[in-house]
Order: sequence, then structure tokens, then C-alpha cells
Amino acid sequence: MRRLLLTCCVMLTLSGCQSAYYSAMEKAGIHKRDILVDRVEDARDSQQDAKQQFKDALERYRSVVKVNGGDLEQRYEALNREYEASVAAANDVRARIEAVEDVAEALFDEWEDELQQYSNASLKSASTRELSRTRSEYRTLLQRMKAAEKRIAPVLAVLRDQVLFLKHNLNARAIGALQGEYRTLQSNVDQLMADMQRAIDEADSFIRRLQAGS
Repeated sequence: MRRLLLTCCVMLTLSGCQSAYYSAMEKAGIHKRDILVDRVEDARDSQQDAKQQFKDALERYRSVVKVNGGDLEQRYEALNREYEASVAAANDVRARIEAVEDVAEALFDEWEDELQQYSNASLKSASTRELSRTRSEYRTLLQRMKAAEKRIAPVLAVLRDQVLFLKHNLNARAIGALQGEYRTLQSNVDQLMADMQRAIDEADSFIRRLQAGS
């Protein structure tokens, strides 16, 4: 049901009317904390998908430079498809992180405003501590996600260069030139995989802590 309501309000989100979007969700009984959990889950899933996509792209690159024989045009087209899919995955990761940042900022602003409404000093103090803890955990999550996202650019750069080179040099000599970049690409992808897994693990932990505090 929550996912359906989120989908129904997507036009408000895309138009940039975030305050109207959050207001509509509040009226539907879905609070910013709930939306944050959903968006962190989406960002986590996007990074998981990106991990697999870049792994596939590396394997496709390996097959192009390591396997003898076969039509070079077809091998180029297959590698180019993987590159384009990798670009799409990178864009999705970036968009999901931005969506998390947007709702987190709205949630923390609202939380701070509502602290002033307490008349009970003890409850206000407890809520203030919870806000500080949640914000600290969120910053750790965001740092992990952005660190992983920054690893994407070097991988895409190598892939793009090699795809362009192969496009204009469909011959055995070109394949030989690409072989020299395989280790660089593999190293970049391995680093990306590790950073993405750390971000995914941090997202899982953040979701559990946020849900436990609901």
C-alpha cells in the first residue's frame, strides 16, 4: 500500500513540489521517516544493481580482449551495450542518493522545529539526543554512499575510452591495445565493488536502526 501511494505521488516529486509531496504523504499516514526508509532501501537496491552491472561490464570487457576469434563488430556492440547500461546504472545511483538527501533534510528540519513544541524538558532532551544520533548515523550512511558513487566515474572513463577506441579500430591490433587496460579496469571495478558493499551494509544497518526507533 505504501509503495502504491508513493507511486501515485511521483508527479509531485518530479515537479519539484517536495513540500506538497510530503504534505500529501502525511495526510495518507506516511511520514518522512517512512519515506526515508523507502528511499534508503531504493538507494541500496540501486547500488546492488549497479554492482552487478559493473561486474557484467568487466566480464564483457574480458571476453572482448581475452577470447580469440568472433566478429569484432558484434563484440564491440556487446561491449557498448554494457557501457550504456553502466551509465544508466550510475545515473540511477546518483538520483537515488539525491532523493535520500532531500527527504533526510526535510525530516531533520521538521524534527528540529518540533523540538521547540515540547513543554516537558525530559522528553525534549531525549528527542534531541535521538535526533543527534539519527543524524550522525545518516551522515555515515551518506558518506559511504557517496564514496561508492565517486568510484563509478573512473570505471566509466576507462570503459568509455576503450569502447570509443574499439569503435574506430575494429582489428586485432586494437584488441591487443585494450588488453593493457584490463588490469586497470579490473582494479577500479574491484574497488567499486568493495565500496558499494560497504554502502549497502551501512544502508541495511541504518534501516534496521530507523525502523527499531519508529
